Amino acid sequence: MTEKWQEDTEYMSYVGDLLETEEVQRLSEFVQHLHSTRLEHSISVSYRSYLIAKKVHGDARATARAGLLHDLFYYDWRTTKFDGGSHAYMHPRIAVKNAEKITTLSPLEKDIIIKHMWGATIAPPRYKEGYIVTMVDKYCAVKEAMTPLTSRMKRRVVQNAHHN
Repeated sequence: MTEKWQEDTEYMSYVGDLLETEEVQRLSEFVQHLHSTRLEHSISVSYRSYLIAKKVHGDARATARAGLLHDLFYYDWRTTKFDGGSHAYMHPRIAVKNAEKITTLSPLEKDIIIKHMWGATIAPPRYKEGYIVTMVDKYCAVKEAMTPLTSRMKRRVVQNAHHN
């Protein structure tokens, strides 16, 4: 089954080259928020952020690309610890370094990636596109973590409707 984002030719023109890289595809090997892979999460954040950026006349291309690359790291964040700071502080910096190995990042894209953990970190995004990715990332994380609960609740509602 093809998903909406795959059929969006403008979106795919912005991120298709990144999606084809081994580095981005490797994200499918890591669980992100309990019930999603890091790749699924990154695509969800990227596409939703891109749609919002278009609506508010932001830089949709930079938003889509930075959204896809915001979690470009290859470790289990639940178990890996750093001497240089928390995961919230460290992984955006690691993601930028990894992203720079596969593409050239604009200053806007770097800011979006580095600042996407605002709230858990101190420095706020400099641009509206950064706020978009930050908020969409939080929304997607909660939605992904809650998926089994919401699925069970929907099934109960349907079952109850049939029994009444």
